[in-house]
Amino acid sequence: MSHFYAYVSRMKLIERWSLMHNLRPENVQEHSLQVAIVAHSLATIGNKYFNKNYNADRICTLSIFHDATEVLTGDLPTPVKYFNPEIKNAYKEIEKLATDKLLSYLPSEMIDEYSKIFKKQDRDLESWKIVKAADSLCAYIKCVEESAAGNKEFNRAKITIESSLLKMELEEVSYFIKNFLHSFSLSLDELSIQ
Repeated sequence: MSHFYAYVSRMKLIERWSLMHNLRPENVQEHSLQVAIVAHSLATIGNKYFNKNYNADRICTLSIFHDATEVLTGDLPTPVKYFNPEIKNAYKEIEKLATDKLLSYLPSEMIDEYSKIFKKQDRDLESWKIVKAADSLCAYIKCVEESAAGNKEFNRAKITIESSLLKMELEEVSYFIKNFLHSFSLSLDELSIQ
């Protein structure tokens, strides 16, 4: 008997943004789907507009599972995770242990296949940059949505995340922000009339 998929299914029980007042709560499973959608779009943008050669399907798969170990570790808030180098390094070690534990719940014949997703491979370095960018973009989108709904709690996070997105200097991210980001601040009625 394998418990892997039952554990992964528990991503829906891990709440994000736990230290902040949320008008709309968000869990890790829905976040992972949004990251996969945005990462796929970034890869497509890169391929169509900037002569990149991303494997959008691979990037999408990496995105789906990028936070799966949180079913064992929980979602440690960013200010805590990056408070100092010791905590950051300790948490990376905890994530490695959680990865090994989660993979151990698979049948032995499947471990190698999922290890290629959970354990970063040199061949995927560019793909992981897109996943990271999509993860940050989704955090930024959360801030935009909360701000648009009148929640000032996310204003500082919005500024911080925007700064980190600009530092990435990825054409795909700039294109997404310029062409798609504004829509996330609109109501359904506003989206319908455009």
